Amino acid sequence: MTTIEMKTNAYNLLTQENGAQVKMWTNGVPVDPKAITQLQNTAKMPFVFKHLAVMPDVHVGKGSTIGSVIPTRGAIIPAAVGVDIGCGMIAVRTSLVASDLPDSLLNIRHAIEAAVPHGRTVNRGGRDKGSWHRAPEIVDQHWATLAGGFKCITDKYPKLLNTNNHQHLGTLGIGNHFIELCLDEADRVWVMLHSGSRGVGNAIGNLFISLAQKDMQQHIANLPDRDLAYFEEGSRYFDDYMEAVGWAQDYARQNREVMMHRVLEALSREIPKPFTTQEEAVNCHHNYVQREQHYGEEVLVTRKGAVSARKGQMGIIPGSMGAKSYIVRGLGNEESFCSCSHGAGRVMSRTEAKKRFTVSDQKRATAHVECRKDSDVIDEIPMAYKDIDAVMEAQSSLVEIVHTLRQVVCVKG
Repeated sequence: MTTIEMKTNAYNLLTQENGAQVKMWTNGVPVDPKAITQLQNTAKMPFVFKHLAVMPDVHVGKGSTIGSVIPTRGAIIPAAVGVDIGCGMIAVRTSLVASDLPDSLLNIRHAIEAAVPHGRTVNRGGRDKGSWHRAPEIVDQHWATLAGGFKCITDKYPKLLNTNNHQHLGTLGIGNHFIELCLDEADRVWVMLHSGSRGVGNAIGNLFISLAQKDMQQHIANLPDRDLAYFEEGSRYFDDYMEAVGWAQDYARQNREVMMHRVLEALSREIPKPFTTQEEAVNCHHNYVQREQHYGEEVLVTRKGAVSARKGQMGIIPGSMGAKSYIVRGLGNEESFCSCSHGAGRVMSRTEAKKRFTVSDQKRATAHVECRKDSDVIDEIPMAYKDIDAVMEAQSSLVEIVHTLRQVVCVKG
């Protein structure tokens, strides 16, 4: 038996027999019934600590929902962490204001696109346009700090050598990854971008998901979902997975740092007025796992599409392409395991968005943004996402808004 009740003004409580409670900060936003089923399945895992915390951007993911916080003791679910390990955001406020920008922002978009490889070319033997042909010096410098850890991992798992690793560092990718120029409520210019651990993180995630499923082959039929296969602490692969995930999260953080450096350089070439960076809001993951203290105990916290929001901690919650985004400050709500949403959250699949909307719809929805407006980005149309204002209202007990940003330039792969 499953029941959903209003527990407080902040969250709804989902309870079921033989499972942990699920606290959902989803008041006023739609939740797909399939996502509810995934939440119920995850909550049945015997090592879940206390309860699941569900963010207002929740939607169906691989094994576990995107937009959920999964605290565990003594075990980790690789598919819950996902394959875009360390995916997250970085935002920097500059000393520029709107009046410092040219009337046409097309050249700025093109300069950013030239500075950061983006997109993907699927071919045999040719270079992927989303990777470096010759990596610039800053990429080599950052890779030098990552190479030792990568060797430790690949000594044990040599198949990971044949991945996009060095040549993907400082590159954007595809899908919902983006680079944006934004204006805040005082018309100050911000640079914000979203990306993760790219090809090598994807390979690490898929490798360990398959190892978890293989390791549990005899028991996998008893799992609510085969993508909930897990490693127990002390088991054959647990420590190796934690090492690889930690490395991929470091890679993702440095990937964003390299791109931010390249974008700021490109911006300085296009804007005659010299500028400085005033404030780095945060460089935060929203697909990751780490050990934390909650309710007086050390637990593993997996945030699958969620951001850490400890009291006073800065975070970034982007809206969809063409919608508002927010710089926020955490309120340290322990019931959410000090977390908040990582964005607006999809209300339909990419396939459904491409069926439902046209290029004309995309042009109307992004009329105020200098961006691509072609059939290849229709799946990122704002209408494919939840209303960001409703999402922010639903999590008002988790974060406070510090800055409201609106996009003026958006680069996608």
